[in-house]
Amino acid sequence: MIRVYIVLLFGIISVSFAAIFVRFCEDVPSIMIATYRLVIASTILNIIYFRKGGKRFDFQKADFIYGFAGGLFLALHFVTWFQSLKYTSVASSVVLLSTGPIFVAVLSYIILKEKQSKEIIIAIILAIVGSAILALGDSNADFAFGEKALIGDFLAISSAFFVSFYLMVGSKLREKMDILSYIVLVYTFAAIILLITSILMQIPFTGYSVKSYIFMVLLAVVSQNLGHTAFNWALKYIKTSVVSLTTLGEPVIASFLAYIFFGETIDKFKFIGIILIFVAIIIGSRKGEK
Repeated sequence: MIRVYIVLLFGIISVSFAAIFVRFCEDVPSIMIATYRLVIASTILNIIYFRKGGKRFDFQKADFIYGFAGGLFLALHFVTWFQSLKYTSVASSVVLLSTGPIFVAVLSYIILKEKQSKEIIIAIILAIVGSAILALGDSNADFAFGEKALIGDFLAISSAFFVSFYLMVGSKLREKMDILSYIVLVYTFAAIILLITSILMQIPFTGYSVKSYIFMVLLAVVSQNLGHTAFNWALKYIKTSVVSLTTLGEPVIASFLAYIFFGETIDKFKFIGIILIFVAIIIGSRKGEK
């Protein structure tokens, strides 16, 4: 199991850069950032997949249905989260996004019939309390009052809801599907959904700064193909709720990165929140094996 948690740590670090990459794409609409991220990521993976001799027709009908659902929830997750980052601070957005374990724990019990141990329940409570304290220490304390900030908060929580469904779909598919086949299926569906939506909304694909294109490529390669894939790989070995719980390390790392790049400070409230989140991850991880 040590290998699983090492991979998860690598995934957390990779996805923690996502908020920073998105922030640097200030001239690009959120849906276009998501479109570039998934189109680039899925294209790379499809090339790898077919070079390894993979065939789309190896998938069953049910796989396509689940794959489409996973792709849809992934697309909705990215669009809502990227837009929230345009309305509020990195720390606020990522912390609110980390409420995902609440949705995962409840939905996993209802849909996947995964029983949650008392350790995981305690870990989730600690993580949410830690996230709330972390939010109190946000240097942009007015994020809870301004109209745009409130919209950003709502979008971040909505994103947490969507990513919870995405993880549950992934858990179902990963029980019988290898990691490469799974991510090719889901990422490709997400890319197609975003691509069609962007075309129908007549959002331009060109005309943005060179810097933005560079960061969108980094978003696809680092945060998506490396970070998200690490989480999807782990779904085969540990419970959905625990994979979601470990992603709470993201606000910790993202907050430090936001301080480095954007000057968002980390005060005593954030420090206490960070400690609680780490304790939650340690407690939850010990009871996460399937």
